[in-house]
Amino acid sequence: MSVQTEGTDTAGEPAVRKAGAPAPPRGEGGGSAPAARRGAAAPYLLLLPALLATLILLGWPLVKNGMLSFQNLNPRQLIQHLTEWNGGDNYKEVLTGSDFWHVVGRSVVFTAVNVVLIMLLGTLTGLLLARLGRKMRLLLLVGLVLAWAMPVIAATTVYQWLFAQRFGVVNWVLDKLGWHSMADYNWFGSQLSTFAVITLLIVWMSIPFVAINLYAATTTIPRELYEAASLDGAGAWKSFTSVTFPFLRPFLYATTFLEVIWVFKAFPQIFAINEGGPDRLTETLPIYAFVEGVGNQHFGVGAAISFLTIVVLLVITSYYLRMVLKQEEDEL
Repeated sequence: MSVQTEGTDTAGEPAVRKAGAPAPPRGEGGGSAPAARRGAAAPYLLLLPALLATLILLGWPLVKNGMLSFQNLNPRQLIQHLTEWNGGDNYKEVLTGSDFWHVVGRSVVFTAVNVVLIMLLGTLTGLLLARLGRKMRLLLLVGLVLAWAMPVIAATTVYQWLFAQRFGVVNWVLDKLGWHSMADYNWFGSQLSTFAVITLLIVWMSIPFVAINLYAATTTIPRELYEAASLDGAGAWKSFTSVTFPFLRPFLYATTFLEVIWVFKAFPQIFAINEGGPDRLTETLPIYAFVEGVGNQHFGVGAAISFLTIVVLLVITSYYLRMVLKQEEDEL
């Protein structure tokens, strides 16, 4: 009787192995394919709670607001629980009226002025933080954090006291400095002066965010680059343009994008100061939507204005992002 034996290779291992079930496929790093798929799906599972919260808290109200914008919803329909669809009449009424476009232009100019001032002063303050000594830097940081942490309505109330007509500190100081005509000046009696106070308030509350984050960004710049620039004979301005600014450019782009959104949708500062007055001349789009919708109880029209406000903001931000991406492509 013959006996079948296994051959061996040069290493002494069997050359012929028994046939059996194929080994399970291996994933990257030696793991199995199901484990690899589970690992790939883990980030999406972690994002799922945030996505669900966004859909519930933002998505559903947005859908309801869109439905209201196509309805004739006034106090009568609200009390009687009537649903009267009117198609696009609300949008037609808003878009064909001159008030909406005046408010759009006013909102864009207001946003542009505030964002430019915030970014300019915030950047200068952040660079100042990077050059101050430890004690002075800590003192300035405490002041910035306190300004940033103050509630919006509290800060607005303080500014109303500061610029009050009869007992305001600002009018008293200007009178003592020789501007006697400013002793009883009504800062909230004209469009320009009211916007000046609101701009000062918004800029004052927004500078800390830009300054503190920019200072944090400057700490990531290697000191060796400044030493090399100084060896090449670069002064302060040349060091800023060749070393500091290239490192801070991504931060400045992102911060400007956020500030455009935050300033454009600013509501409590403007409404609490003068409720969009005098004569509705300081209304921006969020104030305009609230006054028309809740104030005048034209809820369908207010919903249409709020939806158009989102569209205008998307147009502005998309134009800014397109400009930034184009500039980055040109630099590559």
